Amino acid sequence: MTYSFKRAASSVLAISLGLGLSACGSVGSNNNYSLNSVNQPVVERSNYVLDLRTSPAGLDPSEQVRLNDWFETLALGYGDRVSIDSGVNNPAVQEDVSAVAGRYGILLSQGAPVTAGYVEGGNVRVVVSRSTAYVPGCPDWGDHYGFQQGNFTSDGYGCSVNGNLAAMIANPEHLLEGEHGNGETVVMTSNRAIDTYRNATPTGAGGLPTVSSEGN
Repeated sequence: MTYSFKRAASSVLAISLGLGLSACGSVGSNNNYSLNSVNQPVVERSNYVLDLRTSPAGLDPSEQVRLNDWFETLALGYGDRVSIDSGVNNPAVQEDVSAVAGRYGILLSQGAPVTAGYVEGGNVRVVVSRSTAYVPGCPDWGDHYGFQQGNFTSDGYGCSVNGNLAAMIANPEHLLEGEHGNGETVVMTSNRAIDTYRNATPTGAGGLPTVSSEGN
């Protein structure tokens, strides 16, 4: 009787575990049977605008201060795009905006994106376009056991690699399209360090120092 009871309990336990594992590995419409991650970075772009008063001579000093303070508040930096939206082509205004943006290492871009509202006469609109990258839905711990029995990847597959990539990339736009070359060669620049190393005097060029053991 004792042996039969233990055996029956083991059978029930085996059936329960089997049902639990089959539920974890059940085939669903969202299962990924390839090694391509479905958790991919998404790039979002935001536009920030500031309208400034202009004159035939460009931007007044007070408006240049406003523009600089705005850039500083936005923490303008690499990856941001600065452009001008104005119905009047005033080279002096472009030079003033470019000079302020240059303090942050940003070059003025040609062609401004479409923004809400309109630019009043005598004003110029400065647009800062900023992109951010993230992986939606990550981290995903949907499969609590961390593995699958249906021969497909886990729900969080790709979250770590692509999440780190989205967080580390300096310019998220490069996830959509790589950086364009400017036609200039950088071979001479990259060879400077090599030439410096090769032309340096070897550390042992002066020979070994003469050391006397007398008096020791």
